[in-house]
Amino acid sequence: MDRVIAKKKWTSKRILTIGGIAGIAVLIFASYYFTAGKSRLNVDTERITISEVKKGPFQVTIPINGTVLPQTSIYLDAQEGGRVEEKYVEDGTIMQEGQPIIRLSNPDLELSLANQETSVFNVLTQMQIARNNAQQNTVARLNQMADVDVALKEAERIYLLDKKLYDQKAIGSQELKQAENTYQYQVRRKKLTEDIMKQDSATNKIQLQQNEQSYVNMKKALELMRKKVGDLIVKAPISGKLTSFDAEIGQNISPGTRLGQLDVTTGFKIRADIDQHYITNVFTGLIGKFTEGEKEYKLKIKKVYSQVDNGRFQVDMEFVGEAAPGIRRGQTLQILLALSDETQAVLVAKGGFYQTTGGNWIFKVSEDGKTAYKADIQLGRQNPDYYEVLEGLKPGDKVVTSSYENYGNMQELVLKKE
Repeated sequence: MDRVIAKKKWTSKRILTIGGIAGIAVLIFASYYFTAGKSRLNVDTERITISEVKKGPFQVTIPINGTVLPQTSIYLDAQEGGRVEEKYVEDGTIMQEGQPIIRLSNPDLELSLANQETSVFNVLTQMQIARNNAQQNTVARLNQMADVDVALKEAERIYLLDKKLYDQKAIGSQELKQAENTYQYQVRRKKLTEDIMKQDSATNKIQLQQNEQSYVNMKKALELMRKKVGDLIVKAPISGKLTSFDAEIGQNISPGTRLGQLDVTTGFKIRADIDQHYITNVFTGLIGKFTEGEKEYKLKIKKVYSQVDNGRFQVDMEFVGEAAPGIRRGQTLQILLALSDETQAVLVAKGGFYQTTGGNWIFKVSEDGKTAYKADIQLGRQNPDYYEVLEGLKPGDKVVTSSYENYGNMQELVLKKE
């Protein structure tokens, strides 16, 4: 008789199948549990920069480049043209005011001076002749006046005598009338002579004034011509160092040619270029600083040039207090210019993270230091070293400030040290 064999419920095949399904479920659960729905990325801490948020003094500053210039520079331009005949000094010489630099020759100018001197001498001679003629004419008029006075007095004497004789009937009316006519003639003659003398005196005076004015004008022209000839010797207008001087003997110089410049060596100023973006924030009185020889020096803006060239404008700065002793003309300085007063603020170091986040969020390191997660923040002002934190971070927090370029859309960084 056949016996019924009971079928086994847990076969090895069934056990393996159930085990495989359970393993897959466990893996899925574990993956979900550990990621919690977030995308993670393992990051080597040696390849990133972690900075600590702190509270400290903050000031809006910008870096600018400044060039050292003399406090005062005077350009040397040739007032007159000519050929360089003598060269008294070389470039770089320390000059004293009035010291000759070069001598030019200009035959046309020297000939004009000789002609002008001759003209002035001729005018002076003519003026002297006119003065002598006027004096001689005055003497002749005075002699004539003396004769007229004598004749008038004689005519008056005869007229008065004849009048008495006529009253005594010693002479007739005809003789009296003749004496009276002679007397009246001499009176009119004297008045006419006086009028002529006054007219001659006024004419002589006007002529002498005109001659003197002409002489004065020609003397001024002569002095101007002498100055032009004197300018052929170029002299130092002030004491200072001669720079950019390259004239050579035999060279022809045109009027107005720049020969060089004199730099006053008693002090320096700094001329800096600034991006036009800051033109509304830059004004006189702003303070900048730079380091020279491990010592910090302060500068103050004394002049702002409003003209913008190639997107930049210039300012002149002067030293506040002690000037740096080692600087030289033409030297370039790295200056940090302050655009605001110093205040206390929460600060985060500048880094490459800003290019990706725009300052709207940052990877903040967890308290255990094993992960870094996204945290929303708000940044304010900035300077070359720090951003001002307005919201989202507090002093003591640690954040990743290096570049996020390779992180994509990762929500969390797993920090590991390889």
